[in-house]
Order: sequence, then C-alpha cells, then structure tokens
Amino acid sequence: MELKSYQQEVINDLENFLDYLNQNSNPSKAFNSYWKDRIGEYNPLTNSGMKPYKNNIPTAVHIAVKVPTAGGKTFIAINALQSFNKYFNQGNPKAVVWLVPWSNLLQQTYNAFSNPNHPYREKLNSLFGNKVEVYQKDQLLQGANFNPSSATEQLNIFILNFSSLRIDKAKKEDRKIFQENGALESFRDWTDKDLSLEGTDETALINIIRNLKTIVVADESNNAETTLSVDMLKNRNP
Repeated sequence: MELKSYQQEVINDLENFLDYLNQNSNPSKAFNSYWKDRIGEYNPLTNSGMKPYKNNIPTAVHIAVKVPTAGGKTFIAINALQSFNKYFNQGNPKAVVWLVPWSNLLQQTYNAFSNPNHPYREKLNSLFGNKVEVYQKDQLLQGANFNPSSATEQLNIFILNFSSLRIDKAKKEDRKIFQENGALESFRDWTDKDLSLEGTDETALINIIRNLKTIVVADESNNAETTLSVDMLKNRNP
C-alpha cells in the first residue's frame, strides 16, 4: 500500500515544515514563517492566511493534519512517523503513544497494527525494518515483551485511549498506569527521577512513557481540546 498523490503532498508539506523547524527551533516562529511564505500573512479580518501557531503543549511541537473524510488520515499518520523519526530522532526508532477517543476504535487500531497482513502493519514494517512492536495498556502494565532494551531498540507503538491517561480518572483500573508496578521493575534504574510525576514511583507506566519522550498521535484530536485532555497530553512529556 502506497501513498496516493494527495497523501504524498501532505507528507511533503510536513517535511517542508520540519525543515523550517530545523532552521528555527521555536515551533511558533517556524510554523508562522512557513505559512507566511506559503500563503501570505494571516489577516483576521478576512480570515486569509493561516491562523497563528497553537502552542497548547509548550514542551512539544504541535502539528495537525487535516484531510477530508475517508482521506486516509491513519495511513498518512503512519507515514508521518518516518518523517518525525528522521527529523527528531536521527533515524533511531522511538516510542509512539497512539491515542484514540473510543474503546471500539482502540481495538480496531490495535488489530490493524498487529496483523502482519494488514496494509498498515505492512507499511510500518517496511518503514522501520520489521522492528515494530504494538502494545495495549494491559500488555504494558504486565511488562509483556516490554523492557529497557525493547523500549529503545525498535519502534514501539502504545495504543491507548484518552480516558485511561487522564490523571483524575475515578476508576481504579484506569489509574494503574500511575501506580508502582513490579512487572516494570527493570525500568527503575533506567528512568530519570527528575522526569517522574510528583507522587509516583519510577516503575509507574506513566513515568516510563515520560522518559521515552514519545511522539503522540491523537486520532480525532478535536476530542482532545478540553483542559483535562490538554493536561493529559502534557503529562505524557511528548
């Protein structure tokens, strides 16, 4: 499965922006300069040009990809991972938190990404030399094939939903990622204590994710605009 011409244009635009970002490490300045050169100054009276950069996650570069319904946004995002990996990680595979808003979409995404015969997984394997592992929350909490070596030697994709990462979630099951975890004890000396959330143990899954400084893909990101959701994204240390 290959990118259609309009999808390739999206990736080309993304990489052009990342070139601007390499030249100017300030995401806001890079974004505004890119769009000024591309379509001119933003004019709020006529709504021409591109609105200024939305800096709601100050520690990360915030990029939104918009395509029409059925435009293949998931496949575009998969291909974008290679661009991010190249520009931010010098080609070394890193971890990705892939956030979905609903449980049925979570299972659907996990099934597609895990199936070696699905076009999404075939593309991931092609882009990352077959060094790809996909996890759901329970697998991570159990430390299933997940340790400091696997966390840094392959592309790791964590398929999670928004609610399980919100720190004030009332359900005990959804708070396990913030708790000490003996199954992840091998990460204790690997994590940087300074990156741990206050009041949480180094072996808590949330702190391992924070240490990995993951790329975060927010599917249906319009569902992640509330204060609670933005705080949830900040807690990922993306």
